[in-house]
Amino acid sequence: MKFFSYVLVYRRLLLVVFTLLILLPLPLILRSKEAECAYTLFVVAIFWLTEALPLSITALLPGLMFPMFGIMPSKEVASAYFKDFHLLLIGVICLATSIEKWNLHKRIALRMVMMVGVNPAWLSLGFMSSTAFLSMWLSNTSTAAMVMPIVEAVAQQVISAEAEVEATQMTYFSGSTNQALEIDESINGQEANERKEKTKPVPGYSNDAGKISSKMELEKNSGTNSGNKYRTKKDHMMCKLMCLCIAYSSTIGGLTTITGTSTNLIFAEHFNIFKEMFQCGKPLTAKQKACAAFIKQEYQKLGPIRYQEIVTLVLFIVMALLWFSRDPGFVSGWSALFSEYPGFATDSTVALLIGLLFFLIPAKRLTKTTPTGETVAFDYSPLITWKEFQSFMPWDIAILVGGGFALADGCEESGLSKWIGNKLSPLGSLPVWLIILISSLLVTSLTEVASNPATITLLLPILSPLAEAIHVNPLYILLPSTLCTSFAFLLPVANPPNAIVFSYGHLKVMDMVKAGLGVNIVGVAVVMLGMFTWIVPMFDLHTYPSWAPPISNETTP
Repeated sequence: MKFFSYVLVYRRLLLVVFTLLILLPLPLILRSKEAECAYTLFVVAIFWLTEALPLSITALLPGLMFPMFGIMPSKEVASAYFKDFHLLLIGVICLATSIEKWNLHKRIALRMVMMVGVNPAWLSLGFMSSTAFLSMWLSNTSTAAMVMPIVEAVAQQVISAEAEVEATQMTYFSGSTNQALEIDESINGQEANERKEKTKPVPGYSNDAGKISSKMELEKNSGTNSGNKYRTKKDHMMCKLMCLCIAYSSTIGGLTTITGTSTNLIFAEHFNIFKEMFQCGKPLTAKQKACAAFIKQEYQKLGPIRYQEIVTLVLFIVMALLWFSRDPGFVSGWSALFSEYPGFATDSTVALLIGLLFFLIPAKRLTKTTPTGETVAFDYSPLITWKEFQSFMPWDIAILVGGGFALADGCEESGLSKWIGNKLSPLGSLPVWLIILISSLLVTSLTEVASNPATITLLLPILSPLAEAIHVNPLYILLPSTLCTSFAFLLPVANPPNAIVFSYGHLKVMDMVKAGLGVNIVGVAVVMLGMFTWIVPMFDLHTYPSWAPPISNETTP
């Protein structure tokens, strides 16, 4: 029994050691760059899934293992840890810092809750709809980074409102004793429920008895949670729900337009080259009414909107408009002004420009009193300072995403990605629907550990000749594969929106794996269903197109 207790205590250390040893025959026996990269990939994936090491430390393993295996020089691996995404993240965090410093997020959050209500289902639906719509025109990463501070503020305001209402109700019911509380929790009868609904909370009322009752309730409910971060398991689940909603809706929204995500743009470019070459209506409960009253009271406490909030909001809108108008796709954007350098200006360029303004625009004057008693201004304070920015910047997430980029580069340099792609060649002898299913599942799995653009860039040149070889319309296979490339829902490192949402601390890796696996399966099923119901007849995919390379014996599937 003592042995098992030691195993339990040192389980993470044992997991690290045994993982490294059990997988070691892979590079030792095969002795190829592909096998060595696969060894690194499996080790990193297992450590990320089990959290045997801190996620950011695991993300640094490619920087250690790739040079040792001779896959990539250390300088090249290091360059993968700071890319365009990190510049975008810095600019967006500047915006988030100013939003939270001047309580703009709280004002927006309270206003939204007043409009939608405190029901988590309606809040989630509202956030998902708005996030998906924004993601259609902005990058998925930018959308998630903009929306998450507001979502976090909404969740905290709803939790605070419910806590205040419950504390007030308990004080009103029980005074200095907990007898009424015991009855209310242990009896599920109609009489207790009716008395609870008839009770009206007293806004702003608080005394020692109320604080004691609230503290006891908090301690009782925190037994099932880690620490005192959440009052109840319900609060924790609500935070998880909202985080997952933002991560998934920002990715799904990007699927619907060509400019919504980089994989769609890569598909469009490749396709062009291929052609050239070849609870509504239910009344509110007493608790919900009380929460709504508390939310309204908190909003009124903020007072009229201040100068700093207005400037932050204006910069927020300007950033979104610049992102949208850079290259909308249906018209020429402002990037056309720099036609001499196409593709040089990206979303990170906009984010850095707006981020710089937060350090320049004055927020308030700094004054001092002279020996004569006169108050004079000697300097000004900007909207945010460097120390405030540092306190908000999630450096661990920056390293985590950098590790994902390094893995993707290693898979390409070692030839592992090409090896996986070549294994698709025998698929030509299978039925078309099975080819589509296998390629969709393969793409969905590969994109969890490799970047979405790298995955689609690698597989499209392989799948196109495959479609030509079996005499089917290339779009038959390329469309579902392109859509499934964006189904990176399993891991925080799978795509930047997942990493941004994960950085708020409400989710664990296994939370994302459990939820993401279901979303991946549903996503592939929806794509397959859509392909064989309305997409194929709408675009006449049964017909071999004239722009595709000619075939000697044209057949249709």
